[in-house]
Amino acid sequence: MGISSHLRNDGIRVVTVACPPVNALTVQGWFDLATALDEAGADPATKVVILRAEGKGWNAGVDIKEMQNTEGFDALIGANKGCFAAFKAVYECQVPVIAAVHGFCLGGGVGLVGNADIVVASDDAWFGVPEVKQGALGAATHLARLVPQHLMRTLYFTARTIKAADLVQHGSVYEVVPRDQLDDAALALAADIADKDTRVIRAAKEALNGIDPIDVNKSYRFEQGFTMELNLLGVSDELRDTFVNGHSAGTEKAK
Repeated sequence: MGISSHLRNDGIRVVTVACPPVNALTVQGWFDLATALDEAGADPATKVVILRAEGKGWNAGVDIKEMQNTEGFDALIGANKGCFAAFKAVYECQVPVIAAVHGFCLGGGVGLVGNADIVVASDDAWFGVPEVKQGALGAATHLARLVPQHLMRTLYFTARTIKAADLVQHGSVYEVVPRDQLDDAALALAADIADKDTRVIRAAKEALNGIDPIDVNKSYRFEQGFTMELNLLGVSDELRDTFVNGHSAGTEKAK
């Protein structure tokens, strides 16, 4: 369990997140993911990366329970820095990163997907940024890479979700396939990229990042500043406590 990285003989590196029950990453988990992606891109044998996950959903964002069970702001600051590092590692990975998404992709998961080069998804995949319900801001930078501005604002303000199939029309999800075909679809796309001269692909990745109209790193860091303000005001703690207590109550009822 945790973050694993496997380099295939064809140059395709598969990075897998397996952090049950819902792939909500701890502070260390975000940094571990960043390290895996940085090392993948730095390895000349890696031609393309597939970022995938095990479990019922792809990513549920930060581990809010860890944050609420930690005294002071260490967990909050750690999560902010960890997310920044992981999102940056996806974006700046020296080779293309294909996100193979299934089930739910929420909060920090959208940060990862929004910075990926290509997204393929299963037909049960859906995306959302519920941060406003937990007294935080962030990942609007990355959600804006998946949908047009007005739709992004609607999804952001309402914390509503959107299905992978609906993202195909916006061009942000390349392909939607049945769940049991997701890995094969990602591998087929990765193989097409791995077949090209890796020197050219690496140069292309750097060039495309260089002409990007938005500096995703600075944009996301700007968002994080407002999250810190909300925490200092006590708003975030109040809403996170409500979230954690609500989930605990739901767990008790299910017993």
